[in-house]
Amino acid sequence: MSNASEALFAPLQLKSGQVLRNRIAKAAMEEGMAGRAQLPGERLITLYRQWGAGGTGLLITGNVMVHAEAMTGPGGVVLDADSPLEPFAAWADAGRRHGSAMWMQISHPGRQVQADMPGVVWGPSDVAVELGRHSKRFGQPVAMTAEQIADTITRFATTARRAEQAGFVGVEVHAAHGYLLSQFLSPLVNTRTDEWGGSLENRARLLCEIVHAIRAEVSPGFSVAVKLNSADFQRGGFDADDARKVIDMLAPLGVDLVELSGGSYESPAMTGRPADERTAAREAYFLELASELAVSSPIPLMLTGGITRRQTAERVLASGVAVVGMATALAETPDLPARWRHGAEATGRLKPVTWPDKPLASIASMAMVRYQMRRLGAGKKPALNVGPAFALAADQLVARRALRRYSRWLASRPRVGTRTSV
Repeated sequence: MSNASEALFAPLQLKSGQVLRNRIAKAAMEEGMAGRAQLPGERLITLYRQWGAGGTGLLITGNVMVHAEAMTGPGGVVLDADSPLEPFAAWADAGRRHGSAMWMQISHPGRQVQADMPGVVWGPSDVAVELGRHSKRFGQPVAMTAEQIADTITRFATTARRAEQAGFVGVEVHAAHGYLLSQFLSPLVNTRTDEWGGSLENRARLLCEIVHAIRAEVSPGFSVAVKLNSADFQRGGFDADDARKVIDMLAPLGVDLVELSGGSYESPAMTGRPADERTAAREAYFLELASELAVSSPIPLMLTGGITRRQTAERVLASGVAVVGMATALAETPDLPARWRHGAEATGRLKPVTWPDKPLASIASMAMVRYQMRRLGAGKKPALNVGPAFALAADQLVARRALRRYSRWLASRPRVGTRTSV
């Protein structure tokens, strides 16, 4: 095994004291596979059991919602103060059984909520998602009140505490890809003039308050990570210099790892649709920005975005990044880390979606990946020959069924907190 390969399979000790067995992480993907009552069911457990057996050092779940009335999609998992912990304990056990660390990504979608969803559409301001003719896919947001912001901080802390109680050994706070915390960080979306808007320090206040609240609720050995955009790839938006400053703000708060990605629904760089020359590379879309940030970062960095080959993963580590994150590649080949250890590569790749309608192409690309995850969750092998139109149609059928279940479940729940109609 070469020195570069040895680095890939070397352990990493985090600030919390937790040790990752290697430098390969399964990054979060939105599975849309919640079972009854928005809980993890047998399909998610089977999926993560496969990934855990595949040789990763770290498994990060798809985003788990901290607010039952604010969902990225109807198939999302919810963990709040009222959720039973037994299904989450089974999920955590499935991922950890073969030695992987199992972290829960916790998230709030903010304004990125589909227009047909019940519940709330909140944002730092009332600035809607702009996707041209696809803009109507998302609801019109209302600017959050101070009380709603305070409730959201509490929700994140509650979800983190309950994740630890269920057997997860860390959480990742999602502050990228245009979700709520990313919206607060963006000067294009956050037009507030109070203490939550304006300067970068004010725009980062919500993220920092959430991390501080989580650290106060969990044990010292429990890991806390943040997923952050290296850049939004929108003119006048959150950029690499902003990312560097936010990382410096997070360092004294006890953050163990910062995962770098990029883009949002408005500029979907994270799916490989190039927004500028920095994302045009076939693999490791954000490596140039990450390597620049790694020079001064006081927190270990993880890079996610298009990594599929061991050679690329080794190049990422050589750049100063501590952990290699993979998402789509592990939906295509769930045992890819084990293959790398034995000198093999992936079994195949999904074909890129080259439709001229970029937002629709991004949605279809994600549908193709979810199609693979549903197969893995059913105990089947990936079907990499699936076409984007078929995968998108299948995804929409699954989503419609999930929406009916979610709507019934939400209507049956006691209304707590600060509900606002869409």
